[in-house]
Amino acid sequence: MKKPISLVLMAVLCLLPSFVLAQKRSIGGVPQLQGPQNPRLAFVIHGGAGVIARGSLTPEKEKEIRTKLEEVVLAGYKALQAGKTSVDAVELAIRMMEDSPLFNAGRGAVFNHDGKNELDSSIMDGKTQAAGAVAGLHHVKNPITLARAVMERSPHVMMVGDGAEKFAKEQNVELVDEKYFFTQERWDELQKILKEEKTKLLDKKSGEALSPSSELPYNKFGTVGAVALDKDGNLAAGTSTGGMTNKKYGRVGDSPIIGAGTYANNNSCAVSGTGWGEFFIRLTVARDIASMMEYHALPVQQAADRVIKQKLQTAGGDGGVIALDKFGNIGISFNTEGMYRAYIDINGKPVVEIY
Repeated sequence: MKKPISLVLMAVLCLLPSFVLAQKRSIGGVPQLQGPQNPRLAFVIHGGAGVIARGSLTPEKEKEIRTKLEEVVLAGYKALQAGKTSVDAVELAIRMMEDSPLFNAGRGAVFNHDGKNELDSSIMDGKTQAAGAVAGLHHVKNPITLARAVMERSPHVMMVGDGAEKFAKEQNVELVDEKYFFTQERWDELQKILKEEKTKLLDKKSGEALSPSSELPYNKFGTVGAVALDKDGNLAAGTSTGGMTNKKYGRVGDSPIIGAGTYANNNSCAVSGTGWGEFFIRLTVARDIASMMEYHALPVQQAADRVIKQKLQTAGGDGGVIALDKFGNIGISFNTEGMYRAYIDINGKPVVEIY
């Protein structure tokens, strides 16, 4: 009689870890306990990080943003459910945000010092480490689509300016008149900054020049991005932006820089960043998160926090990231007051957050 009891006991003990894991996975919040035996489709997006304090948005504006984020994250997830690749889902979601004037990308892009919209984007395939990036665009309706074309239809990784737009025309990527990108809100932001620069505002008490609005955090951020894990276990990441209000001299931030604002590798994670681009480039933020996972075996959330809340913050940079590991675990980290973000939870439901 002892043998059967022992066998039953052993069987129960073997099943216990799986049972406990399943119980933990059912707890609300961002799932962190996916493993090799239970990977899942996963999808996360962001719409930029920065000074987004509670009460800074009107109820109507906040509702509009939340509605769009939910629409986008559901569209990307449904594409994955339909069997589309992670690259497909990332491009689809970012195109939707580029088409919306709510975000600093595509149609809602900010203006540079010369009063033009200058667009950057990148995408990366975690399975092959193939990547495509574009920068300094003025006529491409959806920069993320051109970035994908660079990745898949050229021997290069990055194209910029007129050359990139010539390639877009050859590849039948949609081009638009510059007027398409105009929004009154973004134009007014630029005019305010230019006025401050012209008058060189002085602090009445100290007589020292005040920092123009272009130096303030909320004018440095504003980017869209997506990360995805598909049915075949392949990761992908993409990012798109209009850059920084009043940027000069052909300035390019981290969004089109592979390893800084975008990175994907099936062996570690997929990352899309948003924040003060100069710091993301210097610290190679996206790649550093992957390295933390590869070399220190950190979970994706811990790796993201280590880079964003310690390294980036210590260096003086602000911003945030969304990330996914190869099992569908989600990492979301930011050191600003808020970050527009949305993801699909363990039950397949959309979760939208701002603060």
